[in-house]
Amino acid sequence: MTVRIHSLWLMPAPSDEALLTGFVSDLSGRFGTPFFAPHLTLQGDTETTPAALERAITAAAGAVEAFTEPVSVVEGSDAYFRSFYARFAVSPALAKLKQVLDPEGLASFMPHVSLLYGQVEATAKAAAIAEIDARLAGRPIRFDRIGIVTSGQDVPIADWRVVTSVALRSA
Repeated sequence: MTVRIHSLWLMPAPSDEALLTGFVSDLSGRFGTPFFAPHLTLQGDTETTPAALERAITAAAGAVEAFTEPVSVVEGSDAYFRSFYARFAVSPALAKLKQVLDPEGLASFMPHVSLLYGQVEATAKAAAIAEIDARLAGRPIRFDRIGIVTSGQDVPIADWRVVTSVALRSA
């Protein structure tokens, strides 16, 4: 039997999702890298069953109201899945979600929404980071739901799918 790998994503509200999707699409086309849905990973690569994950996200979503966080900075690294991203501070809402859903990962939690995956030419990447940082740094992004996603480092990006999502509590 094949084990299904899932991740838990904090997902931006529709208008912010559209904005971030535009950046991912532009960068994907510009650099020839994979396209993916923008998200903030709360827990990655878990073999926990979807039913148990749904119970966990339902409880977490009931404990946290939908919230807005400003982008701290847009930056990059050499890591494939963190090549180019919008970084966020570990706010009380983000810390609470991480604590409830992935307590072992709280100490190393670096909340971010990736905008590009993969290695690209350094000079062009640095220019694109500066361009998008000027547009996104300080901009508030609203997060309103948690999704269970068939995704992981060993799952082809084109095959990533949201299995279900649960809305965060309304204010």
